[in-house]
Amino acid sequence: MPTRTPAEEALGVTLPSRRHEDWKWTDLKRMISGIYTKSVVEVRPTDVERLIGSSPFASLKARRVVFVNGTLDRQHSNLDGLQIASALPAVISDETVIAMNSNLAAEGVSLRFDSNTDQPVELLHIATDGNARAIATRHRIDVAKGASATIIETHIGEGDYLSNAVVDYTIADGARLDRVKIEKESAKATHLSHVTMTLGKGSIVRDVTFTSGAALNRQNGTITFKGEGGDAQISGAYLLSGTQHADTKLVIDHTVPHCTSRELFKCVMDGKSRGIFQGKAIVRPGAQKTDGKQSSHALLLSETAEFDAKPELEIYADDVVCGHGATSGDLNHDHLFYLKSRGIPEAEARAMLVQAFVSEAFDGVEHEGIREALSALVT
Repeated sequence: MPTRTPAEEALGVTLPSRRHEDWKWTDLKRMISGIYTKSVVEVRPTDVERLIGSSPFASLKARRVVFVNGTLDRQHSNLDGLQIASALPAVISDETVIAMNSNLAAEGVSLRFDSNTDQPVELLHIATDGNARAIATRHRIDVAKGASATIIETHIGEGDYLSNAVVDYTIADGARLDRVKIEKESAKATHLSHVTMTLGKGSIVRDVTFTSGAALNRQNGTITFKGEGGDAQISGAYLLSGTQHADTKLVIDHTVPHCTSRELFKCVMDGKSRGIFQGKAIVRPGAQKTDGKQSSHALLLSETAEFDAKPELEIYADDVVCGHGATSGDLNHDHLFYLKSRGIPEAEARAMLVQAFVSEAFDGVEHEGIREALSALVT
């Protein structure tokens, strides 16, 4: 068995390389060379308060569960009315991010929603400046039968660190989940995450991910339909520059009939940044009347930016409607010329076109305050 690198020893896993099909564009063995251990960092309350205030949702009326360097901070949290318990114990998994999460003894919370609630809950993860370290969190969210919940996952920080986040969602029969994730980690950070969702009969999911932070980002998602009539709309947006690297691997598993899934990713790359979207839809035997579509669209603002798309359909039923598509290109120069001819400076005109391109990914966000915060981020 090959000897582990010092980085792998510290994280407790063998990191995948480009020889692994799912990781061929994100070679963690090569890209993670620092020694990240779950070390203690001195925390100053003023730093915590400043970082909390920098959340895009700081002014939003919401209940907040604040994690500072991977540890629940009850002092700065607002847990009013939340059914909160300790997170699930560590699990054994062959999946790299989940295995690493367990090895790092992740802390987290378990939340349950038994009725409809209009007030969002923000799971706010902040990393204060300090020595290089690993931060791991693992949460479980249960939305009971007929209930609804709005969850915001926010990741922000300073300094050099590796953030590992795992969240398990269960959406019961007739329930609804609105989830928004914002990844604005430090420019030196590595962000690794895995979200799993299990959908019951007639359940609804509206999911949006916005990615613009971290030097290295890999986000995995697994969504499984367990009851007929489920409806999941998953969208995301990248805004990358410099040498940033962001990779999303999303698997939607249709195991039962009459379910609908939509995937839409709008990715903007500038400088020498690289964006990747790997979307896979599986239609199991017997999952008739499945309606599944996925699309990814890239906007390349420089000649050195790169986008890779890998759409996949794995279909074992014959009465289905499934499709995928991917596009990439520069800004529309006719549109740019039109705006400039109306007296709009080029930089502002380019920004307007980028915002219009990205905003489609946020169309499924019903909460007005959250939608406005997302728009402000892009602006």
